Amino acid sequence: MKRESSGSRMELLYPDSNTFKVDVPSPCCLVIFGASGDLARRKLVPSLYRLNKNKTLPDKFFVLGVGRTEMSIDTFRESLKLGVKEAFPRDFDETSWSEFVVKLQYSIVDYSIMETYVRSVKERLVQLEEEYNTGGSRIFYLAIPPTQFRSVITNLGETGLAKEEKGYTHIIIEKPFGRDLETAQELNRFIEKYFAEHQVFRIDHYLAKETVQNILMFRFANSIFEPLWNRRYIDSIQITATETLGVEKRAGYYEEAGIIRDMFQNHMLQLLALTAMEPPVAFEDEWVRVEKYKVFRSIRPIPLGRLDEHLVVAQYGKGIISGEEVPGYREETGVSNDSITPTYSAMRLFIDNWRWNGVPFYLRSGKRLHRKMTEIAVRFRAVPHLMFSKIMSDDIEPNSLVFKLQPDEGISLTFQTKSPSSRMSLNPVSMQFSYQKDVLLDAYEWALLDCMFGDQTLYWSQDGVEATWALLTPVLKMLEATLSPEQIPTYPSGSDGPKEAALLLKRDGRTWRPLGV
Repeated sequence: MKRESSGSRMELLYPDSNTFKVDVPSPCCLVIFGASGDLARRKLVPSLYRLNKNKTLPDKFFVLGVGRTEMSIDTFRESLKLGVKEAFPRDFDETSWSEFVVKLQYSIVDYSIMETYVRSVKERLVQLEEEYNTGGSRIFYLAIPPTQFRSVITNLGETGLAKEEKGYTHIIIEKPFGRDLETAQELNRFIEKYFAEHQVFRIDHYLAKETVQNILMFRFANSIFEPLWNRRYIDSIQITATETLGVEKRAGYYEEAGIIRDMFQNHMLQLLALTAMEPPVAFEDEWVRVEKYKVFRSIRPIPLGRLDEHLVVAQYGKGIISGEEVPGYREETGVSNDSITPTYSAMRLFIDNWRWNGVPFYLRSGKRLHRKMTEIAVRFRAVPHLMFSKIMSDDIEPNSLVFKLQPDEGISLTFQTKSPSSRMSLNPVSMQFSYQKDVLLDAYEWALLDCMFGDQTLYWSQDGVEATWALLTPVLKMLEATLSPEQIPTYPSGSDGPKEAALLLKRDGRTWRPLGV
């Protein structure tokens, strides 16, 4: 990956004492807008705590939390301490916390009033940068609702905080990045007024997962698979991301988003791009993002006149999860009784290029299913069966390669061998690689570090965001214009999803890989 900032290298240890090299960034600071919110408490600060504990943050570093909630610095720090304990109950110790907590500061800001930015952010930053000797490199993290993006970006720009003077200035923007093509384009054009594209980091934490990063390494560092990675040898690819949780306390957001905006526009299509992209010219952020963009542009538009052949949407109903009865989606607090918001979707997509012509990509994601899992299953073509047809009655199961992204992280390759003590009987064998349970860096830790280095490989490009919205916006508009509460299928919570999803593959003579295999 490309590294634009200077830094030193340190040795860090996995629990089994294997040594791994991890870069340490140069001095900088992180300004978190929405620091009193859930994301900062559950993800960002716990990740920073672990980085600091593992000596992966620069010594000259501080966090300025910015929020609208009035609280003292002691109250702010104590709230974050509880968040770190909840996130890493086995990885917390008072000594490490006491070393880290002195780097946490807090300022109260009204996001819509520029004067408060001058006093509580700009002047405070100058003071803290001198105190911590960070050299002027700054990262602004927008851990706030999308409705507040414009106010914060405007005031950062108008107060001069978007400029790069002594060091770099980066801005990290959480999803959702727009809700359709038009709003995404508007937001991109708005950001361009104050920040150059190299300063903008549109985060998708899925991309920073260790197992997701390994897809590229696996594909391009192993020569035995590249000759097979095309339409001649691959029959189909299934990408699955399911969870057992419902909407929990996010009904307000989810009613506006739904599963397609929440999962497909970002996570699912990113996984598709990593699986399907061509080898980049160099393993640097610019070239990796170019190849992913080519994949997005090559995805065949979903025919709106034959939508049922390519798309299934559904909502979860009542059911049993982990032995307990749970309500249906429309019974959740904050959800409309006649909601048409999908909580499950399955898609059948094709990539119109030389490598993938005719190979279907099946994508599915949903809430309240019987298992939480994310995986990419590559199914190879069946062997020519003529030589076995007279002595074997059963079909030979094709080879498959599965990237298991969570929870049982690893890679499995299934192939056929002769059963012992049999004249002619085949036995499927699986070759397994499993990650260690304690991964050195989690997704947010990788994402934060890469932003400090100016490496955008794990972040969305402007072109990529707009290309995926261009694919999905016509579908979303069609669904929202034509779906009625009576039309949207339901599936029992704790199940594998709606029966309608099986038809997408049945038409092609295929079946879904079972959840939990």
